[in-house]
Amino acid sequence: MALGRGFESLIPTELIDEEFDPTAIEDEKVSKLVDLPIEKIVRDEDQPRRNFSEEALEALAQSIKENGVLQPIVVTKEGAKYKIVAGERRWRASKIAGLKEIPAIVRTMGAQKRLELSIVENAQREDLNAIELATAYVKLKTQFNLSAKEIGEKVGKGEASVINTMRLLNLPDMAKKAMVENNLSEGVMKPLIPVSPEMIEKLLPRIIEEGWTARKVETFIAATKKKSSAAIIKASLYEKEERKLTQKYNAKAKIRGRSLTLTFKNGDELTSFLKGL
Repeated sequence: MALGRGFESLIPTELIDEEFDPTAIEDEKVSKLVDLPIEKIVRDEDQPRRNFSEEALEALAQSIKENGVLQPIVVTKEGAKYKIVAGERRWRASKIAGLKEIPAIVRTMGAQKRLELSIVENAQREDLNAIELATAYVKLKTQFNLSAKEIGEKVGKGEASVINTMRLLNLPDMAKKAMVENNLSEGVMKPLIPVSPEMIEKLLPRIIEEGWTARKVETFIAATKKKSSAAIIKASLYEKEERKLTQKYNAKAKIRGRSLTLTFKNGDELTSFLKGL
């Protein structure tokens, strides 16, 4: 597989933003969000995943103690119990955290299947923007227990393509909205994913107004990183020597290239220094 180790951890798993969810209306018709007693929930015995890292569960349990369960699990009703469709890890961590109830989306198995088909059909639409597509993929991942590979097989895309599209949801909200409103391509926006929100906010108007290509965005980001790295190296190269000179001459010392600059607080200190030469 061409993906790097841990690459899938970059996929966002926050609550689905209904503004970009192409199946929000259908979902509302077949889903019910409730707080269910933990003891009424059971795992799906047919679920192939059975091994969960104890360390990861403890970390999630601690997060749940501090912030609550941010993303509901998905269940279907079976008699007096509710079977987990997606979110077993959150359920296990919630039990460790001592929760008595957990937020859950309740659907019938038939409704779950119909909604999955609806999301897949929507994900294959050509008029869907990249953020809506990413939202559809993440919904299939987090609410239907599908891997990126399985999603790709259902929508006719490669696994890496699915993951890269999902990563667009890591962009700040203003970037996602600008992307939709200005019909910006996935290629143009992808290089901005690791960039700070402050820089994205500064860059977006230029990208939109000047019609930057994906290549231009990539080149600009790479050049900016190179300049930043060079500035850090320059700033730290003679840091030790500058401190020594500052203490020795009681003046702020700066070394740039082959030049040394001493800056004194006032004229008297400069005069005193010159007399001592």
